[in-house]
Amino acid sequence: LHLSIRRQRQMCIRDSVKEQWGKLTDDDFDVIAGKREQLSGKIQERYGITKDEADKQVNDWHGRSGTWLP
Repeated sequence: LHLSIRRQRQMCIRDSVKEQWGKLTDDDFDVIAGKREQLSGKIQERYGITKDEADKQVNDWHGRSGTWLP
C-alpha cells in the first residue's frame, strides 16, 4: 500500500514538473529521480539559463506547488 501511495505521489510531482518545464524529457526524469539539484541542473541545461535562475525557478515552483524535493 505504501509503495502505491509513493508511486502515485511521484507521478503527481512528475506531472507538475512537466507542466512547468515541458522541455524536460523522460530520460531527464530518470536522472532527476526526485532530487532538487538534478532538477535545477536539467532545467539549466534544457533552457540555457544560469544556475541561479534555475534554482529560483525551482524554489518558486516549490512555493506554489507545496511539493518537496530533497
